[in-house]
Amino acid sequence: MSLRARLTLVAAGAVAVAVIVAAAGMFLAVRQQLLSQTDGALSARAADIAAMGARFREGPLRVPPRGPADYGSDIVVQLVNGQGQVIGFPDQGSALPVPAGAGSVASGTHASFWDEAIVGGTHLRLRIVPLASGVALELGRPLDEVDSVLNRLSLVLLVVVLGGVLLAAMLGLLITRAALRPVHALTTTVEQVTRTRDLSRRVPSGGSDELARLGASFNTMLAALDASLRSQRQLVADASHELRTPLTSLRTNLELLARGQPADPNERRQMLADITSQLERLSGLVADLIDLARDEETPVTLAQLRLDEVVRRAADTTADYWPKVRFEVQTEPTTVLGDEARVERAVMNLLENAAKWSPPGGTVDVSVGSGEVAVRDHGPGVAPTDAPHVFDRFWRAPAARSMPGSGLGLAIVREVAESHGGAVTLERPQGAGALFRLRLVSKAAAAIG
Repeated sequence: MSLRARLTLVAAGAVAVAVIVAAAGMFLAVRQQLLSQTDGALSARAADIAAMGARFREGPLRVPPRGPADYGSDIVVQLVNGQGQVIGFPDQGSALPVPAGAGSVASGTHASFWDEAIVGGTHLRLRIVPLASGVALELGRPLDEVDSVLNRLSLVLLVVVLGGVLLAAMLGLLITRAALRPVHALTTTVEQVTRTRDLSRRVPSGGSDELARLGASFNTMLAALDASLRSQRQLVADASHELRTPLTSLRTNLELLARGQPADPNERRQMLADITSQLERLSGLVADLIDLARDEETPVTLAQLRLDEVVRRAADTTADYWPKVRFEVQTEPTTVLGDEARVERAVMNLLENAAKWSPPGGTVDVSVGSGEVAVRDHGPGVAPTDAPHVFDRFWRAPAARSMPGSGLGLAIVREVAESHGGAVTLERPQGAGALFRLRLVSKAAAAIG
């Protein structure tokens, strides 16, 4: 059963219960009101007869000279003794049925009470009250008018109940159809995306209710998936392009060597050196791709770490690979929240990038404080047209095409910064060179937040 059908049934059922309860309450209230009128007439007649009680206490019990018709044209009256036998007015009309407790009322062991009976197809309301010692008065009145009114009322209430349930079902169907329209649109979009794999489709959304928020959230998810898929495709395309160059060079040089070319030993040594360089470039590219993919897929585990110690360790390691560059490190004790291995790799990428652009004997200035690492080189700097692209994957400045590198180092820095809730920026300091700032969330800032 569909959700729409279930909601319609629930709505119709709820309205049906409410209408039935209301109808039952109305029926009981009307019945009680009508019975109250009948009971009032019987009580009045009983009081009139009780006023004549002296007659029944004078000697043997005699039938009063006036018959039951004098007490109301539709009220039947009879006397009952302690044995539950009719002893008065039996010849004035049909005798009333004697309830089981009537004799007890006559003998004084039971109080007055009401009862109902059916005699000859006639529904009667009965009243039994004590009249004299050993005598009880029983009065009966037909409930034909009451039953007629209640029967007509029952028919009207039945029609109202059925009409209310039918109307509730129709309104429930219309309301659920309108309410579930966003869900239907969402379902249709999901099915179309599943069938066509087109992540550019969006769910029509509007308003501020829960379903509108669900549609907006689904659109946000689709946009994120679309962006992620585009990024993956671009990564694959860029990686294929970057891998193709060293692989082509390696294949060409190996084919030449397989044919015994070049014959000159010096040229062969140069070719072997080129092959080694291309293999190193290929290895570095693959390693960077693995690191970048791991950073995107593995959740970040944040822990307190001393950023100043991480930077000093990274500077010492980088200095071993770049002996012709001097690293001037100034730090102050700084505690941040982050993944130590990832933060250290990001810092090393910044240091290696600065060392790569520094002239021989140049200096790289490194400072740490307030959750920030600042790395400045004194090289040629970044051209204004190149600045917007320095953190893009596989992007390399024209002047860097001849230098070692994969074009992923700064992209990894940005990925690490964003996964830690921070950022990395490029600035143009006074004089030559470039200044990179890696900002992370400090322990103090995290405590305030």
